[in-house]
Amino acid sequence: MEFTSLEQAITATFGAHLRITDRRAVYGGDINQAYRLTLTDGSVVFMKCNTIANGDFFRAEVDGLNALQATRTIGVPKPLAMGTDRQQGVSFLLMEYLDAAPKGKGYWEIFGHELARLHRAPTAGMVSEDESFSFGFRADNYIGASRQTNTPKMEWIAFFRDCRLYPQLRMAGNKLDPDTRKRGESLLQRLDTLLVEPAFPSLLHGDLWSGNTAGGPDGKAWIFDPAVYVGHFEAELAMTELFGGFPAAFYGAYCEVNPISPGYTERRDLYNLYHMLNHLNLFGSSYLNAVREMINRYA
Repeated sequence: MEFTSLEQAITATFGAHLRITDRRAVYGGDINQAYRLTLTDGSVVFMKCNTIANGDFFRAEVDGLNALQATRTIGVPKPLAMGTDRQQGVSFLLMEYLDAAPKGKGYWEIFGHELARLHRAPTAGMVSEDESFSFGFRADNYIGASRQTNTPKMEWIAFFRDCRLYPQLRMAGNKLDPDTRKRGESLLQRLDTLLVEPAFPSLLHGDLWSGNTAGGPDGKAWIFDPAVYVGHFEAELAMTELFGGFPAAFYGAYCEVNPISPGYTERRDLYNLYHMLNHLNLFGSSYLNAVREMINRYA
């Protein structure tokens, strides 16, 4: 259910007698404004805001959080209410506030085990009513501020080519020199010689790096700000290594539950080309050299 005002969402979700008594800005994201709300009874709620026109960001986020939560494998903040408040000129999403506890014993090992269990969880019904489609998601969503296409496909390599690399290369347009664009197009044509089909499809967080995970109230790792889809778990692992990576204990524990196939390290940067292209398209030329090097390596 979507509400037509923030006040309506608060009273319908928490009780007619409750109001917001304190609102404090929370910093860290670059797409939405975020606030810590305190209610009359002392309870705390996390709120994201954007323009009314960008309300679809929150619909996609709720869908992704619910999909992750349905697997019962890893901590995910619970979405509580969403809507638009035309008087304030915003769309909003209310969520469970993560009041972090100290990291528990074996934090990284447990995180590795839980992410591996997420990747091995059933994905039936998450892509399409037509069960012949194994990869994609039931709706398009967002990777950062970029639209992410999730058109269902029967094969992983076709999905990664058509719904991941091709849209980002097209968006990059004149940011790439003609030779690099040509090499990128050539790369798409021979993707099936560089990647492998997975033994099973996996639900992925889709944008999993250190900034989208934190210690939760149970002392374990929780994940948030998803860009979910069903794909190859290698693409998720590659993203975790892109901006510094997680400790070795995480990856060792992950492999105890879901072993990594031979050749993953050779494929890793090809998966991360998607994220580097997206950063080039969102944030500009500081990512150009990395994109060029990745394309040249594989093309």
